[in-house]
Amino acid sequence: MKIKSLTKSNGVKWNKNTLTDILRSALIAVIFSLIGVLILALVVKLTGIDSSVILPINQVLKILSILFGCLIGIKTKEKGALKGAISGLIYTLISVFVFLILNGKLGADSFSYVDFVAGLAAGAISGIIAVNFGKNRRA
Repeated sequence: MKIKSLTKSNGVKWNKNTLTDILRSALIAVIFSLIGVLILALVVKLTGIDSSVILPINQVLKILSILFGCLIGIKTKEKGALKGAISGLIYTLISVFVFLILNGKLGADSFSYVDFVAGLAAGAISGIIAVNFGKNRRA
């Protein structure tokens, strides 16, 4: 069964599988990130880790979330960098809004452009890894 192309821009065909892969990987990354933040909060509460250590751990958690989301969410072996980069951006947007809701306030420190660039880069690299090294991929 051939899936009809939704749009075509600059030689890139966007079909249902492409959009599904992107959204699936972004949502898996958000879920993984939420679980990771809960575990991190529990560890901080129990051990009293210094707050200066939390930010680097949080950045690593975001990158691992995007990688995990791409490895599980991307099912087709094509456009890995593009799918991953868009997934990373969507993950970053969703996570900013989710954590804004959990914090209950909107401030200048709520998000940073570095997060968006890191999400884009981590997503592109993760998408390449997922397409080339992931198991059970469709051509």
